[in-house]
Amino acid sequence: MQISINGEAHSLESPIKLTALLQQLGYRGETFAVAVNGSFVSRSEYGNTQINSGDSLDIVAPVVGG
Repeated sequence: MQISINGEAHSLESPIKLTALLQQLGYRGETFAVAVNGSFVSRSEYGNTQINSGDSLDIVAPVVGG
């Protein structure tokens, strides 16, 4: 199945929970936010959010400096 992460195509074998996907991608801690199909997901809902074929994710993190 195909999804988009920050505008780049990614392949997954099957639907996956957002928490598991973030772990696979190496995201740790709390210094980022995730939007799925244009809607930000509350951190408390990461484990309940299913990522399916065609979904578009935006993972954003603060940048230090000006």
